[in-house]
Amino acid sequence: MKGRRTYSKLLGFAVLSFFIFHFSFSFAHNDTTLYMGTVLKLDIASPILIPATTKWQIQNYELAANVRLKDRFYPTLEIGYAGGTKNQGDSIAYYGQGGFCRIGADIHPLKKHPNSPHALLIGVRLCTAVQGFEQQLNDTWSVNGVATDCWGEIVAGCQVQIAKVKRQTTNDKRQMAFYMGWMARFKCLFTRTMTNYALPKEVRGENSTSNMMPVYIPGFGPRDNLGWGANYYLGWKF
Repeated sequence: MKGRRTYSKLLGFAVLSFFIFHFSFSFAHNDTTLYMGTVLKLDIASPILIPATTKWQIQNYELAANVRLKDRFYPTLEIGYAGGTKNQGDSIAYYGQGGFCRIGADIHPLKKHPNSPHALLIGVRLCTAVQGFEQQLNDTWSVNGVATDCWGEIVAGCQVQIAKVKRQTTNDKRQMAFYMGWMARFKCLFTRTMTNYALPKEVRGENSTSNMMPVYIPGFGPRDNLGWGANYYLGWKF
């Protein structure tokens, strides 16, 4: 039951994020002076860079979408999946996998060239992740659990139009196009409370419970108070 409730929190946050993002899109879509297109982006860096820069065996996949409103404002939704394995000798010391969701907004800080398709982006994100995990305690015992984590991010980056697809329209602001860009992230973890799991007496000694938390968080990285991250995107504007 606890696992179901925890995963329902992520689902609820994702659904709420989608409706907020969809409301921004729907509200602005019919207003040509406000809505200037949506870019759907695939992160191609994380599946390569994260496994190459850590001792963990990690899979990480992300999709992002932002709506450009009134030249400079970009409501953003990001979703993804990540799984991490850490070996200890010939055995698996830790394994966890789950989904994550971020919602926030960016602003293009430059006032010049409002009709330019390129943008510098500075913004914030509210993020959550849910995962199931298994941690090996010794040669005999392991603990299984489901955990929810929340964190905030300050982000900075850019997105650049690299090719435009011709359409039969006079509105250049809504031309379909290919984009690429990057995003750097400074992360601050909000969830610091340990979770109690009932363990066999052979493991816990005289204590009735043991405090455990997953050591890796999908979308955040190794558990720490602060973290850094980066993404490199290829995108399609429609």
